[in-house]
Order: sequence, then structure tokens, then C-alpha cells
Amino acid sequence: MFLVALSFAYFAKTLSGSYMKSTITQLERRFDIPSYLIGVIDGSFEIGNLLVMAFVSYFGAKLHRPKIIAMGCVLMSIGTFIIALPHFIIGRYEFETSVRWVVNSTNNPSPCPAGSPADRTPDGCEGESNLSMWIYVFLGNVLRGIGETPVQPLGISYIDDFATEENAALYVGCVQTISVVGPVFGYLLGSLCAKIYVDVGFVKMETISITPADSRWVGAWWLGYLIAGVITLLSAIPFWFLPRSLPISGPRAPEKCTQEQTSFIKDSPLLKHKYPADEHTSFIEMAKDFIPTVRTLLAHPVFLIYLCVTIIQLNSLIGMVTYKPKYIEQHFRQSASNANFLMGMINIPAVALGMFSGGLLMKRLKLNIMGAAKFAFGTSLIGYILSLFFFAMSCENAKVAGVTLSGCNVLIGLQWMCDGVFTACNSGCACSSSDWDPVCGENGITYVSPCLAGCTTSAGSGKNTVFSNCSCVGVAGNFTASTGQCPQKDDCNRIFPYFLALSVITSFIISLGGTPGYMLLIRCIKPQLKSLALGVHALATRTLAGIPAPIYFGAIIDTTCLKWGQKRCGGVGACRIYNTTAYRIAYLGLTLGLRTISFIVFIPGFILLSRQVRQEERSALHGALTNGGTELEALRKEEFVICNSDQPQQTSDNSMDRQTRL
Repeated sequence: MFLVALSFAYFAKTLSGSYMKSTITQLERRFDIPSYLIGVIDGSFEIGNLLVMAFVSYFGAKLHRPKIIAMGCVLMSIGTFIIALPHFIIGRYEFETSVRWVVNSTNNPSPCPAGSPADRTPDGCEGESNLSMWIYVFLGNVLRGIGETPVQPLGISYIDDFATEENAALYVGCVQTISVVGPVFGYLLGSLCAKIYVDVGFVKMETISITPADSRWVGAWWLGYLIAGVITLLSAIPFWFLPRSLPISGPRAPEKCTQEQTSFIKDSPLLKHKYPADEHTSFIEMAKDFIPTVRTLLAHPVFLIYLCVTIIQLNSLIGMVTYKPKYIEQHFRQSASNANFLMGMINIPAVALGMFSGGLLMKRLKLNIMGAAKFAFGTSLIGYILSLFFFAMSCENAKVAGVTLSGCNVLIGLQWMCDGVFTACNSGCACSSSDWDPVCGENGITYVSPCLAGCTTSAGSGKNTVFSNCSCVGVAGNFTASTGQCPQKDDCNRIFPYFLALSVITSFIISLGGTPGYMLLIRCIKPQLKSLALGVHALATRTLAGIPAPIYFGAIIDTTCLKWGQKRCGGVGACRIYNTTAYRIAYLGLTLGLRTISFIVFIPGFILLSRQVRQEERSALHGALTNGGTELEALRKEEFVICNSDQPQQTSDNSMDRQTRL
């Protein structure tokens, strides 16, 4: 029952966490913030963990673990509701556009205004408060991080304490698998909400001139957080009714420790197995023992090397996963809804299958500590080699006049179009260079706005608006343009299925080593330090990977932006279009570069681990031979006594006893 409850809690927390990652582009556009600031918001979850992780892991192991997990789930749900709060505080979303559509009117305003090209300041800016609304998302995510803290270290240690040794790895594999199934539903929820307009029910959809494929589209991001908050709240209920301790099934005495376990327990192989669940220790006594216990843990060389490798690997993994939907959107020109759907239905199930298969293989092959290390390293290396092929899967930049089309290299009819958004064809219009309201010309080229396309008239409203007399589209000046960017008919559609297939294969192979690598952490330390080690490991990885990785990944991605949006009241908003080639090199190069460093760190650590195992094996063998020699000497002395004895019956009895002992 505890396994079921913990699995549901893992499902809830990973669903809300993956939903957060699926909404990063929606949050960027809604609050007009760059990618690095989204990285700060994403890392705020880890900040919440950082605040309480070590103390919850240490003190929680000696208290009522199920109830502490329940309180954590309640905090997570409250934090999730707070994230959705800004939608109900701020006004309606007004996307950036150079033309205000007039419904039920045959006289639409001209896309080509006369007069001075004013960088217009809209009315109502005095009451504009969108700039600070992302703070609520930040604080809610911090609270989510605090609530999530006890779930992993206390839940995993609870299972390992009361499950049989043979089943512990399989149970941990089951929980880890469920924790990967959660993101499937999180990304699917993100895909569904991304299709729904942010202010659905409050605006007339026929007045909305953008589609989900538009870089200004914002979906109903708030709806998913409400759903995730309810699910997380429900996951807290079972833990209130679970006991503090469970009866241990089967004999689980200390002498059952395997050879590699005893070799890493320096003091004695006959230590108490766990802290008794019903042990009542005062808070002051526990606090006095905290610092020495942490010092003992950090003095373990294998644990330290394992920690360094996982920190570097998680920097690569977190940065890659956080911005992968955005990479699919920008590089392969998919909508946010489609990118999230593909992540949930294709990528994540491969990871879940890999995690479960890794736990099953570890149980079937009976991998010891060295076997688990070799298995984890091998799968990670194969996945790394396959990931190099992503560099070859490239797409060209979208054809946007004056942004990606540089130089006089675009022939339109009999006229060359030169670099820059301002050309002779739109010189008669007072256009703003900061607007982003793309239109697709009949020539297959996207223009930044209908004004910069030289269009003078428009008809229709919303998505059905058609611009005519666009002088930049054709020489005759009677060519038309439609709203939105032009669909690209290049090799991207052909390459994209291969990208998805390779992504699935690499995800499966890398995740195979997830469970053996996790069990390596549990088995290389004293049983008493297990909860603390899990907590310190999670604390270090989240501090040095979970917080900084999304920030510097986002900052590097921001450097590849070609056209920034304009905030409603002035200032730079979210990026509208990226340099595809630079984005690919920055994103993939940073991801694989970090993994290269982790392999370099792992190799000396692997050598140190194998030497230590061999040394401990020799010490154990020497100890066995010494004890055996002492016993044999005692038997020889006894034989001498027996030979000189005058009582045959006693000699016979002693001889039988001696044979039994021998």
C-alpha cells in the first residue's frame, strides 16, 4: 500500500513538474520575459528544495515518515495553485500587433499609415502590472519545491527499510518508472492547454488573428496548474493513514550483508541495520549528531565522485529537457501543442521503459556494485555517441525579409530585395521596426508586418484578414499577403521523423542505466546514512544543477535570437524568431559538452572504485584465512589430546565432534 501511495505521489509531483516545463514558451509570451528569466522561474523549484532538503532528510528519517510526506504533498498543491493565480489578477492578454482588427466593418484601418513612424505608446500603461506578475509563479514554484522535499528521500528509504533485499531494487524501479509516466500526462496536459486560447470564454475567438502556430500565441497555461494542484492534493490522503513502521518480511539480520556491502562499511559488518522506526530520540541529541554524520558521509571517496559525475550529467539533462519542447518548436517549426504532444507520447514512454528495464535487468543479472557502475557507464556512453548524430539534423532559417534574408540576394519578379526591413517599397508608410505582426506574401516570403510588406489595404477580420496592394511582395504592387508566417517547404518535414526516432532510441538507452546508477548510491554507504545520503545527493544536484542549468541554458539560447518582441508599454519582450543554426549548435553543443566532462571525471573514479573493491576483498579473504588458521591449530591440539587419551568412548565422541567442527 505504501508503494502504491508513493507511486501516486511521484506521479503527481512529476506531472506538475513536467507541465511547468511544457509551459515555458507560454509563460515567456504571457509575461514578456526572456528565456534566462524562465530559467530562474524553473530553478526556483530547486531553491525550495535547497532550503529544507538536508534537514528533512536527516530528521524526517527518525520521525513519522508517511505523515511528513503527506504534509509535503499538501504544500505542493498550494504552491501549484499559487502559480495559476496571476491569470485571475491581471487583465486580458493583448498580443503585439500593428493593426487593430475592426469586426463587422467593411472599412478596416490601413496597414500603411501616413505621417511619422511613431513608436506608439498604448493607452493604459499607467496601470500595467504584468511586469511583476511572474513573481507569483516564482514563489509558487518555490513552495512546490519545499513540499516535494520529503517525498524522494523518505519514501525511498522507507521502502528500502521494510522491503526484502531482493525486492528493494525492483520496488525502486517501479517507483522511478511511475515518476517517468507522470511527465507523459504532464506533457499531454500541456499539449491540450496550449491549443486553448489563454482568455477562452472571455473573448470572441473570431477577433483573434493568430493561431497556435504563431509565436505570439499563449495557451490556457493556468488551467493545467489547477488540474495538477487537485491531483497533488489527492495524493496526500493515503499517507495520513499509513503506519510509522512496517513489519520486516522474512529474516533480515545484519549477517545477510553481501560482500560488497560489508566492504564499504568500515566500522563493522555487524552494525545495526537501520534506525529503529520507533526509536524516540530527542531533537537536541539528533542535532548534535548532525554535523559529524555529514562529515562522515562526505569523507567517503566513492560517494564524492558519484556526486560530481551526477551533478555534471544532470546539468546536461536538465538543460536539455527544459528547452527540448522549445527546440522542437523553433528548429522544426512545430506548434507548442504539437511539441508537447510528441514529448509526452513518444519521448517520455521510452524513458519509462528504459527505467523499468534497468531495474529488472539489475535484479535478473544480480549486479553487484561494480556491475551496476559498469552498466550505467556503458549505457550513458552509447547514448552519448548516438546523440552526436543530432548535429547533422539541421533545418534552414525561416525566410523573413530583413531578418533572415540578408543582402540583395532575393529575387522578386525582376527586382532584388535588399537587406533591412526598410526598403524603397515600404518607404511611403510610417512603419514601426519594433512591431512583430508577420504576414505571408504570395512569393513565399514572410514579412515582419503588413506595413513593412508595403500593403495599403486589408479586408476581413481575425485570421481571415487578407492584405492587398503589397508593393514589397511584387513589382506590380497588386500582390496579396495573409496573416501569419509562411509554411516552410524544405527538408525539415523529411528530417523531423528521423530526429524523433533517434531521440527515442537515445532516451531509452540512457535511461537503462538510471536505476542501477541510483542503487549504486544506496549500496556504497552505511545503512544508517542512507536517508541522509539520498538527501545530500538531491540537495547537491539541485543546487549545482537544477538551479543554474535552466538559467545559463536560457541565457545562451537568448544570444541566438534574431527578432525580439516589444512589450505593450515599451521595452524588450519575448523572442519571436531565432537563428536556427546558432540555436542548434548552442543547445546541442552545451548538452554534449557537459556529458563529455562527466565521462572524464568518471574514469578515474571508476578506477578508484575497482581498486577499493579489490582491496576490501583481499582484506576479507585474509581475515577469513587468519580465523581459519586459528581454528585449525585448536583442532590439532585437540587431536593430540585425543590420541593420548585412555578412554575409547570419549575418543570416539570427541572425534565425531571434531569432524563436525572441521
